[in-house]
Amino acid sequence: MVEICVYGAEIICASCVNMPSSKDTYEWIEAAVGRKYPSQPFTLTYIDIYSPPADDEEKKAFAARVIEEDLFFPVIVIKGEIIGEGSPRLKDIYSEMEKHGYLAN
Repeated sequence: MVEICVYGAEIICASCVNMPSSKDTYEWIEAAVGRKYPSQPFTLTYIDIYSPPADDEEKKAFAARVIEEDLFFPVIVIKGEIIGEGSPRLKDIYSEMEKHGYLAN
């Protein structure tokens, strides 16, 4: 099962004015991927870059990287690979999912 991580924040990225919030993007990805792969389970996790989970060192370290490297958020990560940032493209997310065995409906 693939985990799609959405790293973001309540505030909108300064370079992403007029873009959806990280939470809105999270919900949009959840709906779109769920429709594309309806009978194939996946996990979608939202990580607030300013308050990452204390018990997950990998997610905590990546959240710090988003801040330190001034990445445009939300940042979409699948299996350690950055799939998109700022305004992610569904095509890129779908392509990565299919690399991991997901079949489009």
